[in-house]
Amino acid sequence: MRPSLKIALAWMAILVALTAGPGLGRPADPSDPQIVSVPTAPGLAVRLRRMGLDPFAEWEGQIYILASPRGLASLRSAGISYAPENGRLSSSRFAAAGSQGGLNGAYHSYKELESDLFALEQQYPALAKVYDLGLSLEGRHIYALKISANPARDEAEVLFLGCHHAREWISVEVPFLLGKYLVENYGLDSDIQRLIDSSAVWIIPLVNPDGLEYSIQTYRYWRKNRRDTGDGSFGIDLNRNYGYQWGADDDGSSPNPDSEVYRGPAAFSEPETRAVRDFFLGRNIRALVSYHSFAQTIIYPWGYTTVPAEKDAAMEAIAAHMAALIQAVNGRTYSYGESSRDMYLTNGDLTDWAYGVSGIPAYTIELPPADEIHGGFFNAEADIASIFSENLPAMLYLIDWSIRDFRPAPPQDKNDPGRDAPGRPRRIIPSLLGWNPRSGGN
Repeated sequence: MRPSLKIALAWMAILVALTAGPGLGRPADPSDPQIVSVPTAPGLAVRLRRMGLDPFAEWEGQIYILASPRGLASLRSAGISYAPENGRLSSSRFAAAGSQGGLNGAYHSYKELESDLFALEQQYPALAKVYDLGLSLEGRHIYALKISANPARDEAEVLFLGCHHAREWISVEVPFLLGKYLVENYGLDSDIQRLIDSSAVWIIPLVNPDGLEYSIQTYRYWRKNRRDTGDGSFGIDLNRNYGYQWGADDDGSSPNPDSEVYRGPAAFSEPETRAVRDFFLGRNIRALVSYHSFAQTIIYPWGYTTVPAEKDAAMEAIAAHMAALIQAVNGRTYSYGESSRDMYLTNGDLTDWAYGVSGIPAYTIELPPADEIHGGFFNAEADIASIFSENLPAMLYLIDWSIRDFRPAPPQDKNDPGRDAPGRPRRIIPSLLGWNPRSGGN
């Protein structure tokens, strides 16, 4: 069936945004990735990912790819014909429709986020505390915000993260706004007060600060961190650099440094993923959400295999309830399912690692486009609030689930893969009987 006019306009807007220029205020560089399209064929998207390419959209019989010069050479070598899309559409149409003001508009840069995190700590000292988890490759701090009313108590701990991928600006805003909402409403809403009195909510809104700054200042569509790989290419996909099933195959990640899903030379080779790992292994996190964009879906392990995880049914029940809560706000439908089947194969990602080493429910939530006209990674500033507000009930539900329905299992043995740092506490994992989320949303 032919897409509706609104859907067609949405994809047109994405293409216009991508083809309007490589960055903000700089001329095109011959080494910049180019947008090309190839005719859709069965299994082609999987084949393209296996080649290390980055297919980001499929529309009216064409697959649209972000490809470097080396990627274009791979297409030619494989005998796959492609058509250039850069410049095909008029950038003035996107500008006239309304793009973001300034370099990053209402979205946070690294320095703006840093300032706002410490402002929350200063304004709400009894509830908010900022922790420095370490430095990125280029020396920027990776911060965690803790929201808790009882810092000395052994509490239910829940973790929300954003911006593994630099171009996904909206993924910074949603977890940050959760922290802001919790402290601002603690004294006004008895339900919020109950949650914060009984839990510790941890927020790491910006895992990839170097990549975000590069996306803002230089190349809007940048995905990875800024590692110089030594062969003329840059960047490691941080969400392919975690240790569980890292490099299990070349379908779920790539050994090619030029690839958008390059996994790096070794698991946890990057300071950004090591910072998340060391933080996680030092806590007893009961549930986790990693925010990304875009696909409007809730996915959970496994990503590296299509074989269902042991807790597949329980994770599906939680995801279904979160999807129902989201839909009740703005009417927007989020799909949900196992990552490898609902999306595509990935290995070395955060949620597989968190579930693999601790057994906790771990979710990737792919946030939606801003509206029906502007989509993809170029969310309208005006839609930040609505995307957060529709995700808020699901966030609060997961915190509540971690308090009410989580049950610890006996301590794991000394060979537990979660206990890989000397002196760190043993992980607490949910037992089979403990994972019994209340029904709803199905």
